[in-house]
Amino acid sequence: MDSDVISCILSGIIHRGRASLMPSNPRLLSATTFLRQAAEVTVVSSTVSQDVLEDGKLADASEEKRAVRMLDYTVLPLVTMFYLLSFLDRANIGNARVAGLQKGLHLTDHQYQVAVTVTFVPYIAAELPSNLLLRRIGPRLLMPLLLVIWGAIVTLHGVVSSYTGLVVIRAFLGLVEGPMFPGIVLYLSDFYTREELSLRVALFFSSASLSGAFSGLLAAAIQNMDGIGGKPGWAWIFILEGLFTVIVGVVSFFLIPSTPQGSKFLTQRQKDIIVDRLARDRPGIGILDEFSFKEIFRSLKSPHVIMVFIMFFGNGTTLYGLALFLPSIVNQLGFSPTRTQLISVGPYAAGFFVTLISAYLSDRYHTRAIPTMVIGTFAVAGFGIYLGSSHVAAAYGSLFLSVPGVYATAPILSAWMANNSEPYYRRATSVAIGFVATNAGGILSTWSFPTREGPRFKRATIMDLVFSLVIVFGCVVNVLWLTHANRNKVRHRAEMLAPYADEKEAQYDSGSQRAWITLGDQHPDFKYTL
Repeated sequence: MDSDVISCILSGIIHRGRASLMPSNPRLLSATTFLRQAAEVTVVSSTVSQDVLEDGKLADASEEKRAVRMLDYTVLPLVTMFYLLSFLDRANIGNARVAGLQKGLHLTDHQYQVAVTVTFVPYIAAELPSNLLLRRIGPRLLMPLLLVIWGAIVTLHGVVSSYTGLVVIRAFLGLVEGPMFPGIVLYLSDFYTREELSLRVALFFSSASLSGAFSGLLAAAIQNMDGIGGKPGWAWIFILEGLFTVIVGVVSFFLIPSTPQGSKFLTQRQKDIIVDRLARDRPGIGILDEFSFKEIFRSLKSPHVIMVFIMFFGNGTTLYGLALFLPSIVNQLGFSPTRTQLISVGPYAAGFFVTLISAYLSDRYHTRAIPTMVIGTFAVAGFGIYLGSSHVAAAYGSLFLSVPGVYATAPILSAWMANNSEPYYRRATSVAIGFVATNAGGILSTWSFPTREGPRFKRATIMDLVFSLVIVFGCVVNVLWLTHANRNKVRHRAEMLAPYADEKEAQYDSGSQRAWITLGDQHPDFKYTL
């Protein structure tokens, strides 16, 4: 068998819909076994140098590391830019408000809150359907297309002249931006192993805190264009940032791959190594599960999914509260609009570094609960200080705890949700509903910071404090349940697999693949990440 045939076989595993590249019964063939068979055929070929090592791996640690680094250099920068622009284009309304949007459109506090809230309704509605469609349409087409459309919508914010126009344009923005965050997490879960995912999610998510810092600096500069072309400064914030998003979307059509095998920057050897390590990490990843509403319901009734869903809601409430209203909070502490834009950078910069460090430690020590609880205590301390402080300096300083404590939680929770859900459509559902919860919390946050309650916002701060405590204690409960589930799998493995024992597939020595399709993450050989 020559190298082209081997390449086709391996490519078929990733491109799950291409049944012609698979054996006669692809849904019942384990990815690990098939990959090893492909590698074994390569070993006996005199023209191919794909050797399987004694431990069953296709490559040694150093070669695997180089392949993963190439993914980091070619995929992560793209999705990081996608999410930075997503967050920037959604949250820049806060900067525009400080620059005069609310006064320019003669909006009341209630009308401004409605305009912010309406973004989240279609945003939430789009998340689950888009995640279920991601595989069929392909990330290479869907993600850049979304970027171009919402960039155009953001640009149109600059010509809005009424409250009604603002509400309509914000609704369309939410509809198009909604698929991006859950789509990126699902996308990366097909490129990286479970123990690597938290840091990679953090690397792109940290762009949210970076966008907060960047947004303040950019807005401070752009608002000085006030009057140019007859447009106010706040309008230019939308116009320039939206046009940049459109340009990035067009360029990304030619750069983003749908799968590791589709990358233009990896060698074929590196692609094969990535596929092999994914198969070893999640034995069911190569099984071609088909879409079924049963997988949606199985996700929705999973205890660990429900618990992380609750934590996502709390995190979303606090995160969007800070993302949308931090400039207003700082402004009401007594700072001028320009100074507000500039000093809002500090807490976001702190959030950026804490997010990366905590996610690295989470992956390094293979745990999600402990770093989440530690970070959660930062948020608890920050909100507590803000609530009890009587000095402007102390109130501002508390943001250096609350912002990192809120922002750094999200990527670890995202990885935790993706880590513990299989097969593909169950994982797609779990990731999507996690972000449904996040953005439902975003709706609550938009009504929590009325101007009349500033600068202390006592009611909102107490709510954020409570939700931060819910996240900390939710981690404890989830770990206890997952530990129990893992132990139960060990004790009752034979009993759990008994219904599938009549399926003998000696040809591939793969055991019962229907068990992987049906049980998914409940399979006794699938160990939950704590």
